[in-house]
Amino acid sequence: MALTRKSVELLAPAGTFETFKTAIDAGADAVYLGGKHFNMRVHKNDFNLDDDELKAAVKYAHEHDVKLDITLNNLISVEEIPPLEKYLYFLNEIQPDAIIVQDLAVVQLIKKLGLNIPIHASVMMNINSIQAVEVLKKFGIKRVVVSRELNFEQVKNLREKTGIETEYFIHGDMCFAVSGQCIHSGVTFGQSGNRGRCLKPCRWAWKFIDEVSGEVLDDTSYKLALGDMCMLRNIPELIQSGIYSFKIEGRMRPPEFVSRIVSAYRRAIDSYIADPTGYSLDENIWQDFFEKRVRKFTTLCAFNKPTKTEIGLSGKREPRFFSEGMVEPNFDDAKTADIFSNETAIKKDAVKPELTVRVSSLDAAKAAISNGANTIYVGGEVFKPLKPFTIEELKSAVELAHQANVKIILNTPRVTRDNYLNELAELLSKKIKFDGVLVSNLGSLNLVKNNSTLPIFADHSFNIFNHEACEFLKNLGVQRATASLEMSFAQVKSVVENSTLPLEIIVHGSTESMVSEHNLISFYYPNYNEFATPAILNKHFALVDSAGEIHSIRVDQFNYNHIYFGKDLCLLPYIEKFIGAAALRIEAQDYSPEVVAQVTKIYRAAIDGKNFDADFDELKKITPRKFGSGVYKFKESKNSI
Repeated sequence: MALTRKSVELLAPAGTFETFKTAIDAGADAVYLGGKHFNMRVHKNDFNLDDDELKAAVKYAHEHDVKLDITLNNLISVEEIPPLEKYLYFLNEIQPDAIIVQDLAVVQLIKKLGLNIPIHASVMMNINSIQAVEVLKKFGIKRVVVSRELNFEQVKNLREKTGIETEYFIHGDMCFAVSGQCIHSGVTFGQSGNRGRCLKPCRWAWKFIDEVSGEVLDDTSYKLALGDMCMLRNIPELIQSGIYSFKIEGRMRPPEFVSRIVSAYRRAIDSYIADPTGYSLDENIWQDFFEKRVRKFTTLCAFNKPTKTEIGLSGKREPRFFSEGMVEPNFDDAKTADIFSNETAIKKDAVKPELTVRVSSLDAAKAAISNGANTIYVGGEVFKPLKPFTIEELKSAVELAHQANVKIILNTPRVTRDNYLNELAELLSKKIKFDGVLVSNLGSLNLVKNNSTLPIFADHSFNIFNHEACEFLKNLGVQRATASLEMSFAQVKSVVENSTLPLEIIVHGSTESMVSEHNLISFYYPNYNEFATPAILNKHFALVDSAGEIHSIRVDQFNYNHIYFGKDLCLLPYIEKFIGAAALRIEAQDYSPEVVAQVTKIYRAAIDGKNFDADFDELKKITPRKFGSGVYKFKESKNSI
């Protein structure tokens, strides 16, 4: 089919009405922008459009044969649901060309309220598998903003196998972590990146150390500060990839910035479409583009895995630092204690909650089983130097658990691309007698549902922030979901008490602030060589922030890097407040069997109302990190209203 101007879409950002009109004048085929609430850019009051402006923007765009997408792409807490419903009715009235959505609650409410608003799946949904796309298609979603970690070949395969329309970030600010799987800002500052308030810890200065010896292997620099995506020199590859919508990041940028970027891409795209064989980039355009860049440029994951060269190590081109490292609160933090003293306990289930423990070895599974766990999670990601569970080990774990009348549930990784899902289908075909599967995203959920009759449980990676999202998962067959780690106690309590789906809450353990495809050890270990020294990945390294907090790095068998918080979550002093939940979880993947045994025993005693003081004093001596209270030092995760 011959290329035309309509073969692809140049999608421009806007944060004000002036910028919106400027983007259209510069040649955008479509513009995306947000209202005053419910979007991922709510830092500044003078950005985003009020309702009257949104209505006018839809009219203006359509008069100029331009599409308008409205971002409704942050997580919604329970108290925001009523105003969200009102907002959805308004959007249904003004009829934008689409809304861009992260929270499953929005999909659920549009269906429940009988509204007719086209939906695009946000990049924050972390869509990177055929199985995930197939779920979204059942809800009428026509387009996905694909994961930024996918390369062009993977995007092409996704599109060809599903027929879904794809949107891809081609220019602008990029996240170091997998989209939707970074909770650093939300837990540390009570301002969630998943709720439009990211304070960008990835732009901090860090040291890289040997975690065991403490030796500094790479001194302070901006080790996670990715450059800006730039595909201007790759227009032919971009158009031939089959991606339909080319998305420019920058809703907080001024009109002149947006105009310059959009104009450059417009001219390059039009030039290629007019004459593909004779195309070459106008180097005068490029020179101006390059000289006025904000950060260094990168093509990130479009063609190859990114390297250290994509990082702005000096920090000199960083336009703004939103925050700096801070000491994380202790588990007995006075602020946290004060908040809990003024909160009533969760009132839901009349029976005691299950005690669940996630483990990473057969010996750790034995330790949890022997010390009072009701359910253990096995499989999924395992951190080096440990090896993934073999089929025989999984069978042994099932046998041991069932002999002790303990449930055993198969775990799945946070990021599940098609290759892993094929492996998961193969494992399920072995008919091992698990008591269920803990799924991490819509892709693994759909795979399990189509290949097994096992009960399905949803992990915290679904970012559950409200009961409507719970209802969405329940309708897909999920039997229990896990609350987001970014919610304050009051917000967790509200979700549990309003949900018809049982909720699990993580109350203790090592929790990741970020999950990333970038190989930090290859970036910063001196003279790293993946062929000559692969065993280096079996060692434990860490990042140290400016406040001195040590953030452990763990590498799983898929080579994803998991960056931990400086302190392990510990809610033991407040456990009676959580008893109304369906299950309370210990994240013990980074614990030795000895620590697993001790922490399981202590929480078993606490849930049963027994004394645990002496055991707890001993536990504090043997755990790898100090204990902290995480997000629970805040009364709320700040919302967008």
